[in-house]
This record gives sequence, C-alpha cells and structure tokens, in this order.
Amino acid sequence: MSESKKTEEKKTKSKTVKTKKSDSSAKAAEKKTIKKVVKKAKAEDVIAEVVVPADVAAAQAKPLKKEPEVKIEEAVKEIVEDLGPRRSVAFIGSECYPFVKTGGLADVMYALPKELVKQNCDVKVIIPRYKCIPWKFQEKMVYRGEYYMDLFADGKQFYVGIMEYEWDGVVYDFIDNEELFTSGNPYTNMVDDIPKFCYFSKAALSALLYLDWIPDVIHCHDWQAALTPIYLRTLFANTKLASSKTIMTVHNLRFQGIYSLDAIKYWSGLPDYVFNKDVLVQNYNDANMLKGGLAYADMISTVSNTYAGEIQSEFYGEGLDAHLRYHSGKLRGIVNGIDCEIWNPETDERIFKNYNTEDAIANKKANKVELQKELGLTVDENKFVIGLISRLTNQKGLDLVNAIVPQMVDGFTQLVVLGTGDPGYEDSFRYYENAYKGEVCSCIQYDEDRAHRIYASADALLVPSLFEPCGLTQLIAMRYGTAPIVRETGGLKDTVEPYNMYEDSGNGFTFDGYDAGLLLDAINRAKTLYFEHRESYDAMVIRDMEKDVSWKLSAAQYRQLYLQLKP
Repeated sequence: MSESKKTEEKKTKSKTVKTKKSDSSAKAAEKKTIKKVVKKAKAEDVIAEVVVPADVAAAQAKPLKKEPEVKIEEAVKEIVEDLGPRRSVAFIGSECYPFVKTGGLADVMYALPKELVKQNCDVKVIIPRYKCIPWKFQEKMVYRGEYYMDLFADGKQFYVGIMEYEWDGVVYDFIDNEELFTSGNPYTNMVDDIPKFCYFSKAALSALLYLDWIPDVIHCHDWQAALTPIYLRTLFANTKLASSKTIMTVHNLRFQGIYSLDAIKYWSGLPDYVFNKDVLVQNYNDANMLKGGLAYADMISTVSNTYAGEIQSEFYGEGLDAHLRYHSGKLRGIVNGIDCEIWNPETDERIFKNYNTEDAIANKKANKVELQKELGLTVDENKFVIGLISRLTNQKGLDLVNAIVPQMVDGFTQLVVLGTGDPGYEDSFRYYENAYKGEVCSCIQYDEDRAHRIYASADALLVPSLFEPCGLTQLIAMRYGTAPIVRETGGLKDTVEPYNMYEDSGNGFTFDGYDAGLLLDAINRAKTLYFEHRESYDAMVIRDMEKDVSWKLSAAQYRQLYLQLKP
C-alpha cells in the first residue's frame, strides 16, 4: 500500500473515532442533564399537580422547574430506571385480589405492591382473614403468631392471629379473628362493619410491632383503614412505629364510615381529644372515620388528578369538601393502572381468539362473531357492538343509558350489558333485552370470563359516570382495542383523549355535561367514524392497544411520595 493511501486511511479512522467519541459524549451529556433534572425535581414536581378552584389557582400555582428539552415524563422514566434508595411500605386495606374482591380497591391492593417491588420497595400487605378466602390460599398460609389486644373503651380483649402468605415478592399478612371475620362477605352492615374495622385498623399496627417490621410508610386505603393514622399518632405514639409516616388513599369518597359518635368512641377506644369537629366529629352526633384519617395522615392521595380537584367542590365533595380544601396542601392525585399480565389480549385464555397490534382488526371481528353466537345476538361482524360492564348504580350514569337505548339500537348497533346492582336498573335492562331481541343482551350477573370476552369483542365501551374517581374499565377497554365512550369526570377525563377529526388523533369519545343527549351525541360520533371512516377507527384501535395503561409510571409517582415523606 502506498504512503499516500496509508495516510488517507489513518485520517478516515481518526475521523470515525472522533465521531464516535462525539456521539458518546452527547449521549452522556443528555443522560447527565436528565439525571440533573431528576435530582433537582422535588416529589411534588413529579406528581401531577392537584386541580384547585379557579379563584385560588393563581395563589397556589407553583410552575414546574424545567430545563431545555427535558419533559417530566422522561424524568419519571429515569426514576424507574435509576431506582435510588430502598423503601419499606405496609399496605393496609379491607380487600385484595385474588384473595377477596368486591371492587377496584382489591385490584389496586394487588397490582400496585407488585409493581413497587420491582421498583426497589419492600412491601407487606395486611388484610383481614375472611372466611370467604378460597381454601387454595388458606391452606398455604403460614402461622406467624397470636396474642390478645385490648380495643373497646372498657378494655375488652380480642384475639389477634397472624397468618402469612408470600407471592411475587409481596408478603401478605392476614389478621385472623373468627368472631369478626366469619361472614362470607367483607361488608355486611354498618353496625357490624364499624367495630370490625376499628379492630382491623388497630390490629394491623399491633401486628407490625409483633413482627418487628417497622415500615418507612404505612399506606392506608379507604375508610376501613382510616383509623390507622389516628391510632399511630395516639395509642402507638410511644412505640417504634412512631417513626413511620402515613398516606391515606381515597378510592371513592362516597363511602366514609359514618356512625354514631358515642358508638365509635366506645368501639375504637381512642382518646376523647380526637373526637372534635376538625378530626372525627361530623354533624355533632356522628363520627366520620375517613374524615379523621384524612386529618391525621401525613399525606393524602386519590386515584386521579381531576378527582383530586373535584372532591374539593361541594358537588363532588360528599360533605368533606371544606375539610379537603383545608388539607389540600397534602393532597395528591395519581391515576391508577391495570395489571397488563392479567389483561392481555395476546395471552388471555378467556377470550375466543387472541390478538396483538398486528392482527387486532381481523381477530376482534372473529371475537365479535363468537360473542354474538354465545349471547344469542344477530350474527353480523359489521354491527357496531357497544359493551357496558358495570355495577348497576346511579353513580355509573345508567339513567342516561336507559333514556337513549331506543335511539341507540337502530338496526346497525348492538348493546351488551354485564353487571348487577339496583333492582330498578336490572329490570330495565331485562326489559330492553326482551324489547330488542337479537340486538340487546343483558347479563344480570358477575361473570369474570364473560367480561374478558366483551372487552375483546366489543367495538366501544360505555362509561358515562356521574362521577368516577379513576375507573378501570376504560383502561382495560383500551388495552383490548375497544374505544371508550366516557363522560369527562375524574379519571375518565385524565385517561381518555377525545377523538380529534382534524388531526385524526385521540383514543376515545367524550362528553362533558351530565345529559342523555350529550351521551347519545358521543355514541353517534363514534358510530360515524366506525361506519364512514373505518381506517381512522381502526387506527384508533391500535393507538389504544399501544397506550401504556400499566402501573409502572403510577408506581413511580407513589414511590416519589414515599421518598418525600421519608427522604
């Protein structure tokens, strides 16, 4: 090789090395910038800001500190990857999937701890050992100890047993007391439930002491665990648990644990000074367990950013709006996720035909045809099938649905209803099934298998709620490529981006006012897109399936709360 060619080759190699070094330096600088933002950002910067009334928004506004070209979502993702210090968390709640479930609380108590374990947390979940827990779980529980605990104002002694079960890195401790937890249903009536959950809130703390497991944070869920922060700062103030911080999460403000003041004072055995208007007292003669928990908790969270703002208003506040406005400085909104392993159309064994983003359009049609056959509907893959999977109660906006069924079922549309609840709604949907045979099917039952098949088969899912703290059905629907039709409230507003015909963007259809005509308009917009612009509708199906509805980012936000409480 000539000298000139060798010289030319050396220059080329030199340029390549310099270019690689330059690229490497740029990537390192970018990563350093993101880490710098993560370190500088406080936990409240990462967590979605609480929506506040307009007249105080300006006074409370704290703009997020930004650096060029670095978004907060990137900072959260970086936190997930760069886990940082380990934290221990005790979850205390009344139900947890798969042991016992009556609603969305059980899903959160299962899925959030499971994700937190992946994000460098030690998690212990404490729930009652109900008799209705399936034997396949009970037979695997390990005995951890027993003792007696005083509870009532007269010092009555109650047995406390601790049974343990470990699964997916999460430790589950069950509080055992046959006298209190023998019912087949976790919730019966307030006379029985109030003393039962007074006992549970105190027993959960005493179990942590007995096991000598002192968590950084005690995370309490809904009114059934709401006395825990009060017990911690009163009767347990001189124990090792005093170093723990508490978070009170509100899943649905409508349920608060309200009963006679004298009865709760006796059943709880709490000191007299917590029974005042700022903590437990409501309407002079009643005590409100959730109100007390909110007052004593170090931090309050609820299950969506919009709902955190709504509950500070009179309409959504369920009588606690003033109390929540007073404590708004410690109120945060973090939207829920879903377990994407359970809800996965590619592996779901309960649906007729599995699919992913590659073959979703064809295989959703195949699922639709099989569902039509199963339910006795007219078999036609071109029909627009609307699903409604819900508790049949006023909260879910079913009066709006009832008002428009005749206009909705127009020869091109079918309606499938699944759920139980108020007898009036159950009867009305049975009537519509008889009136529109072959076009309406009303399954007045709870059937998990059928729910999966409806999510996979329907073209759209109705969630027209009067209020919805977070909502899981719209998240599951999107996971299965089923477009949600929702009212803009709570978590529905936070998770569903309305379709924009000019930009061909969005992942669902929304309406704002609580009005049957507006619901019908949203349904008709969905049908117009489906029948007249099928390519755009199909593209939305794929966008929905690609949307991240997992717990990953939500868990990262909760973890930031824990770090804020225990730096």
